[in-house]
Amino acid sequence: MQYNTTLSPIIVPEYGRNIQKMIDFACTVEEREERNKVAQSIVKVMGQVNSQYKHSEDFLQKLWDHLIIISNFRLDIDSPYPVPEKEKLQKKPEKIEYPSRKIKYRHYGHSVEQFIRRGTEMEEGEEKDSFTYYLANMMKKNYLQYNRSSVGDELILRQLSELSGGKLKLKEGFKLKPTSELITAPQPNSTPKKKSKKNYRKKKLKKHVVIYN
Repeated sequence: MQYNTTLSPIIVPEYGRNIQKMIDFACTVEEREERNKVAQSIVKVMGQVNSQYKHSEDFLQKLWDHLIIISNFRLDIDSPYPVPEKEKLQKKPEKIEYPSRKIKYRHYGHSVEQFIRRGTEMEEGEEKDSFTYYLANMMKKNYLQYNRSSVGDELILRQLSELSGGKLKLKEGFKLKPTSELITAPQPNSTPKKKSKKNYRKKKLKKHVVIYN
C-alpha cells in the first residue's frame, strides 16, 4: 500500500493525483502526434474537473497552461496557446515596501492629521470654526476608542493645537460633546411586541365570562 507521504507532491492540487498520473504518462508517449492526442484528452478531463470556471474567457488557455505546469515543463506538445515560461513563473515577485507614515498620535489615525492640515489652510471665519469644532470631537471619539476611560477636553484641545502648529483652536464658547454622546452603548430593542390574536381572544373571552357571572 502506498501512502501519500511517500508519493511525490501534487503540483496543482485542485486537479488531483489522477490527472497528474495521466500527464506523467503523456510525457512517456514517444510519437508527437499521439502525444498531442493524449494531451487533448487530458485537457477535456481537466475541464470537467474545474467546470465551475468554464465561463471565463481564458478558461481553455488556463487548462493548457496547467497541463504544461503539472508536467513540470517536460511535456513537448503543440499547444494552441503560447507555452508558459518556467523562468517567469518561478521568479519571485518584487518586494513591496510597507507604507511607513510617521503618526505622532496613532490613536487619532492618519485621516485626522490630513483633516488638520486641511484646517490650517482654511481662511478665518465661521466655516473654519465649525470645522475645528467637529474635528476636535472626532479626535475625542478616536481617543475614546483607544482608551475607554473618560478623557479631558483640555488634552484634546492641547494636542489639536500641537498638531496644527497652534493654527487650530476651539472658539470661545464652544464645548466638546460629552463622552456619553460620543460613545453610546447599544440600546436594546424597545419595539413593543405585538399581542398574538390567540391571547387577545382569551382575554376577550375571559372579560365576557366575568360580565356574565
